[in-house]
Amino acid sequence: MKNHTYSIIGYLIVGFSILIGGGSLVIFMTFLYAGSLNIVNLGMDITEALWLDFFLCLVFFIQHSSMIRESFRRGIDNFIPPHYHGAFFAISSGIALLLLVIFWQDSESSIVVFDGVSRLILQMSFILSFVGLLWSARSLHSFDIFGKNQILAQIHHKQLPVMPFTVRGPYRYVRHPFYFFMLMMIWSCPDVSLDRLLFNSFWSIWIVVGTVLEERDLVVSFGVVYQDYQRKVPMLLPWRICFDALGKCCQR
Repeated sequence: MKNHTYSIIGYLIVGFSILIGGGSLVIFMTFLYAGSLNIVNLGMDITEALWLDFFLCLVFFIQHSSMIRESFRRGIDNFIPPHYHGAFFAISSGIALLLLVIFWQDSESSIVVFDGVSRLILQMSFILSFVGLLWSARSLHSFDIFGKNQILAQIHHKQLPVMPFTVRGPYRYVRHPFYFFMLMMIWSCPDVSLDRLLFNSFWSIWIVVGTVLEERDLVVSFGVVYQDYQRKVPMLLPWRICFDALGKCCQR
């Protein structure tokens, strides 16, 4: 009976993680593509709106960056079993992301609006970058954004296999394709308002800083193998593809 209860709780947490995490990602992608959704208008002036927008970004940055660290996970082991860590992270990130989108304030101050061909190019760039995200996720056979695999393995008394360090798909060209494609999506919005510029700038800085910090963790986890990978593949921008293509053109 006790095991049955734990199984029900596990399934409920998995469902909640998929609902909150998946739902927040859909809404966030809509926000990235279309700009502010104006769900809650608090009637603020430009300065107040930008400060609130900055605070919402900061809340997500702190939540995401602190909870992804191994030291944080070790600290909550006494309160949350390790196999729930992934789902707890997904739910927390989803809530923080929903708060950002729901309470984001439109500054109503346009800086630049792209029309015609340039607008179409940016929209196609967004779509291709989204496909790139899916490609990146597919390349990681152990990718589990909602933390369900660990919970289901615990319920069915199975041991998840330890995945070796392998390089597939876009990881052959850039070490962090998720972050690269996310940057592309962030800057693909054709309507750049003051609040959108703030969003783009702070998220870009956070992504770069987060990538550097994640690199340290990966070196600790994989050691010499990852250091060799660092020497061969660029961290965030796949610039070697451009150089290779340029070199082939020059040879012709």
